[in-house]
Amino acid sequence: MITENMLSALRSDIENKMSQKRYRHTAEVEKMAARLGELYAPEKIMTLRAAALLHDITKEYSTERQIMICAQKGLEVTKEDVCAPKTFHARTAAALIPELYPEFAEDDIISAVRWHTTGRRDMSICEKLVYLADYIDMSRTFEDCVRLREYFFSKEPEKMTEAERLAHLNDTLIMSFDMTVKGLIEDGTVVSADTFEARNWLISEK
Repeated sequence: MITENMLSALRSDIENKMSQKRYRHTAEVEKMAARLGELYAPEKIMTLRAAALLHDITKEYSTERQIMICAQKGLEVTKEDVCAPKTFHARTAAALIPELYPEFAEDDIISAVRWHTTGRRDMSICEKLVYLADYIDMSRTFEDCVRLREYFFSKEPEKMTEAERLAHLNDTLIMSFDMTVKGLIEDGTVVSADTFEARNWLISEK
């Protein structure tokens, strides 16, 4: 069972291992994950906060180091992966949690970290909430992030029924995937197949 003391120790540890800018973002993602957890999974708030704190632990590693970790952990690296290096950190962070932070090596935490960048088909509630928290945390000032944050909260999900609230979460995720795909296409960059599958799966479930 995750305790406040465990989260406090984790927070201190990661603060010493990343830039202040990255840590500020991470701390804001933790706050947003807890806020979303109150709406969707109160029983998972500690898990969500832990995943939020861990989601970017390898974000500042070089691409070469990321590829080396993938090789060490037996993770396949494709040509498409190399063309989209910003997606590596989700895989490497998830792979390193059991080694670096065994006390947090829970399935929900590892999977939420693993899929927080690309998403995937049939995402769990923890995966969805950490993905969204990373996209709309209060440190995000990019136009798409601000627009998505305003869209999500302007609908007042706290006043919705449980079914309405879940539908709203899925609609928000679809919008986020649309924004991501559009931006990557405009940049002439590879789009992860997992992102397409996540979007298509959510639409097919409506």
